[in-house]
Amino acid sequence: MAKITKTTTLEKILEKKSADEILEKNGVPCLSCPMMQFEIDKLKIGDVCKMYGLNLEKILKELNK
Repeated sequence: MAKITKTTTLEKILEKKSADEILEKNGVPCLSCPMMQFEIDKLKIGDVCKMYGLNLEKILKELNK
């Protein structure tokens, strides 16, 4: 998988094993949102972090381990 950046969509991120656990642990609320299925291919992790005040750098570091 290519390096995950702030412009990577949640759809691509969730292809990575254990990505859902990392996102959940860091407070990304999208995983439990019923609207996610309609937006997953458009939602970029950078935008989600900005919307919810989450630490993008920390999340990217964990996802790219």
